[in-house]
Amino acid sequence: MLCCAIAAAALAVEHAERRLLGHPFIEGLVVAILLGMALRTVWQPPERFRAGIAFGAKQILEVAVALLGAAISLSAILASGTALLLGIAAIVTFAMAFGWLIARGLGLPSRMAILIACGNAICGNSAIVAVAPIIGADAKDVAASIAFTAVIGVLVVLGLPLLVPLAGLSQHEYGIVAGLTVYAVPQVLAATVPVGVASVQVGTLVKLVRVLMLGPMILVLSLVARRLRAAGPEDARLGQPGLGLLVPWFIVAFLVLAAFRSAGLIPDALASGLAAAAGLLAVASMAALGLGVDVRALVAVGPRVTAAVTGSLLLLIAASLVLVRIIPIG
Repeated sequence: MLCCAIAAAALAVEHAERRLLGHPFIEGLVVAILLGMALRTVWQPPERFRAGIAFGAKQILEVAVALLGAAISLSAILASGTALLLGIAAIVTFAMAFGWLIARGLGLPSRMAILIACGNAICGNSAIVAVAPIIGADAKDVAASIAFTAVIGVLVVLGLPLLVPLAGLSQHEYGIVAGLTVYAVPQVLAATVPVGVASVQVGTLVKLVRVLMLGPMILVLSLVARRLRAAGPEDARLGQPGLGLLVPWFIVAFLVLAAFRSAGLIPDALASGLAAAAGLLAVASMAALGLGVDVRALVAVGPRVTAAVTGSLLLLIAASLVLVRIIPIG
């Protein structure tokens, strides 16, 4: 009930932003984790709350990840065109690899480095939320990754249009760059509307295809992250495989739903409903994560996380600019 109350307050803030500003600059998911952290700073939840908080941070998060599979459609990926698909896949792979190297070079733990790399390469908060239980990330790592990524994401939305005159980009080229670098779909709209209708259309398409890369990334990480899930203190992990399973249950559910969606067995209305449910559950789970975070731990890693996110994002922007110059994408 406590996590749901915080989630409701966060969604109310997001709704107010949408009414006043046209779109939320700070998503409800981010607000929830910040509210949870703020409450945890002034109040230590007693014993009776801890089981519910732990349930929200683990099981609820896993269900949210599973339901995301209903939003993945193989036909949508194939319809985007081979050149565009290969270009996006190359940029995502490049961004993940070098984002991880940058974070590790700054001395961040492996799990946090993976969260930052995946969030930067694909879709910010959503990717971080999806990856966290797979690699056994703790609440501190998730909170730091989301909090600092959110701030940088807003700055990107405000500053990215400057690339049009500075780099001499056409509306089409700028749309590709925006779709490859901005974290959330609403933020892509905010970053491309000032440039033109063509940028909005291209940017939204590229961003949606980039989001679809979340499925392959989750599958790969679930196969290679057993060591990370097994490492670390027992009470700090968000997820761990039962009975030595190679792939966690929620990844199997994710893949099954994605297969059903691709086969046309899940209609658009149901897919939209499942995606909305996944979003609500993710907000509640972020409230639970926030309640388990000591703000002092975030302060200690703040400068390094900021540097890792900023460095990874600048590298992603540079790679995207190179892509639109050397590969003719229609």
